[in-house]
Amino acid sequence: MPVSRRFFLKQSAKASAAVYATALGFSAKSYANIIGANDRVRLGVVGFSDRFHQALLPSFMNHHKELNFDIVAVSDIWKHRREEGQAYLKGKMGHDIIPCVNNDELYKLKDLDAVFISTADFQHALHAIEAVKAGCDAYVEKPFAETMADNRAALKAIKASDRIVQIGSQRRSGGNYTAAAEYIQTGKFGDITMVELTWNVNQPGRWRRPALVAMCKEQDTDWKRFLLNRPFEPWDARKYLEYRLFWPYSSGMPGQWMSHQIDTVHWFTGLKHPRSVVANGGIYKWKDGRRNWDTTTAVFDYGPDNDKASGFQVTFSSRMHNGDEKPAEIYYSNGGELNLITNTVSPKGGLRENHATAMNMKPNLLPETALADVSVAAVASANTGADRLTSNHMRNWMECIRSRKQPNAPVEAGYYHSIATIMTNAAARTGEKVTFDTARQEVMAGGKVFQY
Repeated sequence: MPVSRRFFLKQSAKASAAVYATALGFSAKSYANIIGANDRVRLGVVGFSDRFHQALLPSFMNHHKELNFDIVAVSDIWKHRREEGQAYLKGKMGHDIIPCVNNDELYKLKDLDAVFISTADFQHALHAIEAVKAGCDAYVEKPFAETMADNRAALKAIKASDRIVQIGSQRRSGGNYTAAAEYIQTGKFGDITMVELTWNVNQPGRWRRPALVAMCKEQDTDWKRFLLNRPFEPWDARKYLEYRLFWPYSSGMPGQWMSHQIDTVHWFTGLKHPRSVVANGGIYKWKDGRRNWDTTTAVFDYGPDNDKASGFQVTFSSRMHNGDEKPAEIYYSNGGELNLITNTVSPKGGLRENHATAMNMKPNLLPETALADVSVAAVASANTGADRLTSNHMRNWMECIRSRKQPNAPVEAGYYHSIATIMTNAAARTGEKVTFDTARQEVMAGGKVFQY
């Protein structure tokens, strides 16, 4: 998709003005403060969700004045949230906000440059397609897709465009994670032998919205538009607002939590997807009508497809009935561990002399290494406000909108984490050992393409 005439004129004017300002002795920072309204990047909000107003918006507010960004419209198919979003954003931005009953109405607006997409899990890929086809850049929350059909369609549409799309995998904008990636990719860590991922909470109300469910009426929403390409079901306010508990609107734990952690495996190693996945679990504690498990353990086999003799195992475990929400990501090698709870590399568990000499081997112990300031850690909750990772990730997207460079988490990051989450969901729902057909780009369970 060609760059719009408006954007071309804006960038040309900005470049000319910047040269002139520099000639007059303005610094880059002082020049940024005098950028005019004609250079302002105008954004729309697709879905006034908890995730948007509790995390994405505060992160945006950290940078929007300096980078000259503005929010001008909000699209939400529920009347209550549309009106709430309009009023809330008017207070934050200091001017009127245009309310849109749906995305068709949003994309008819003139001079809309980019959008935030933080809708239901299964809608992200489809809403991303809408955005780039309308000529908008997009910040797209994870999970990127919950089916391979949606995943492939969104990847194709985005790659065919020139739009800047940032996937909400904010670990990719963290200094500690960047240091971990460099440490592993340069070979200092040695071969990865295993990765342990955990994410545990004790929250019976996690993903529940009882007060909102009581308020939500079918006549105030567009249920058909909400369903998009999912099979028809009669109106259900719980599925509309508590979608994370109900497949096929969300895979629950894999899409919400594991997608963040498994993305680091792909990033650090360059591998695109697991070779196989098995999973077990169930609804053991919170029997409130949900479809998605409250306890999950998945085991992955990773490695080159053409070398079955090499590779490593990844485990992901999550429970919702006991835990303090301190997600753990620990990478193991023969020489020790890389721990993204403490942001350190240590010789813990490495091959020591008394064990090595029995096999005529040399000890293998990694040196103690700090990956980053130990105060820098991934914020566990999805709705904890403008934490450092999300704020950094938001700024990276905003800067890339101006530079037209690829962001830290481009569409490929979302495509590959979605393969892993879809494989996990398939294993959980079929009880089969699930594999991935690279030629067809399909998730296979029991020798058949996984269908929801």
